[in-house]
Amino acid sequence: MNAPAAGKARIEDGQYADLANGTRLHYASAGVAAGRPLMIFLHGFPEAWFTWEAQLAEFGNDHFAVAPDLRGFNLSAKPVAVEAYHIKHIAEDIRLLIEFLGYTSAIVACHDWGGAVGWHLGIFHPEMVERLVVVNSPHPWLFMRELATNPVQQAASAYMNWLRGPGSEEGLVANDFEVVERFLDDEAGVKPAWYTPEVRARYHAMWSVPGAAKPDGTSSHAMTGGCNFYRATPLHPPTRDDPARSLPPAAEWQVKVPTRVIWGETDRALTTGLIDGLDQVCGDLKIERIREGSHWVVHEQPDRVNGLIRGFLTS
Repeated sequence: MNAPAAGKARIEDGQYADLANGTRLHYASAGVAAGRPLMIFLHGFPEAWFTWEAQLAEFGNDHFAVAPDLRGFNLSAKPVAVEAYHIKHIAEDIRLLIEFLGYTSAIVACHDWGGAVGWHLGIFHPEMVERLVVVNSPHPWLFMRELATNPVQQAASAYMNWLRGPGSEEGLVANDFEVVERFLDDEAGVKPAWYTPEVRARYHAMWSVPGAAKPDGTSSHAMTGGCNFYRATPLHPPTRDDPARSLPPAAEWQVKVPTRVIWGETDRALTTGLIDGLDQVCGDLKIERIREGSHWVVHEQPDRVNGLIRGFLTS
């Protein structure tokens, strides 16, 4: 439990949802459910629920704001099988979490891999998404297009193929998490201002939570769940053994809910080409570009992100 600052809602941590599919998700929340709309906040790699701490404190004042650890991360369940990390299973967790919390739909805000879940829900379960806010996470159809045709995006996403390989989890955490911390660096290779010693300690603790129990009684690696997101997805830069796929019709990937995309334009992994043509798959769309924002704009400019989300909710 975190004491709130003036005007901020109190955050309650350490809650668990035992879902109908057998998955156990850890989550934090702010606000109360009675009579308030539900807001779900979905983090990405290599993060956890506290990515959204500033948003919980803000929107918990007038919503029931909930941020889970996705399966494979931090204190949520960590299945052993790679197939368990296909995005349809992660999205099903969130659909069932909404039901577990006593709702039939939610406002969904999401980043990175959480955004992949949000897009999936907006495309295939629009009845459960009242509004969708996506921060620096590519729509799957546009990601397929760019990975197949854009050498710049292929190069920017090359790390995905490394993460898909065997032993990448050990490489991430070697030398006191040296490699995984590089994912957070700015363009100059410098740790960002938001990554304070206190935040660093929190991330190191989260990256150290043991993985799933294996049949031989040992546990899988703490980072295996996160790496399995990359191993399970068909969306990655083409290789000789796994060439680019033909682009399916855009009509099969239409987002059927009101959508606002917030995009930090200095993202080193996700180029701005990923939002070119987004109106082909989103009918009700507004894009907010943050010129100086990186992939981690939620951390860099939490008040600005809150303001953009608030404007969307009241428009």
